[in-house]
Amino acid sequence: MDADRIAIAQTCLNAARDASLSFPEIVGRLITTGFEGYIVDYRRNTQTYYLPDGDSVMLDMPASLGSVASAFDAAQVEALVRGAQANGQDYSYQAFCEKVKAAGCAGYVVSFLGRRVVYFGRTAETHVEHFPK
Repeated sequence: MDADRIAIAQTCLNAARDASLSFPEIVGRLITTGFEGYIVDYRRNTQTYYLPDGDSVMLDMPASLGSVASAFDAAQVEALVRGAQANGQDYSYQAFCEKVKAAGCAGYVVSFLGRRVVYFGRTAETHVEHFPK
């Protein structure tokens, strides 16, 4: 993968942490750059970004506190997503990561083509969020 695309993926990863870009802005930049989606893996602390031709880049995420709980609480994951969507003054991606892991979320898949995010637990239980229209 070329250095420019890797730099944009890294910028978007950092922007989620420092709140310099919103989720819709991050998605827009990644789509414009040609990415079709990405996967967040809380157990490896990585994000992998995918191009349509199969090329990908895996980037390390800053560590977040806690580990992934063994039980997946889909209702709690949904509540945390709603809080993130509200983007209140007390919201931070760091806190979201810690709380969603405590709710048993091992990671999530963002599909720009499918316009959805699939949150999954250690037992492959899932919660699906569709992008707003």
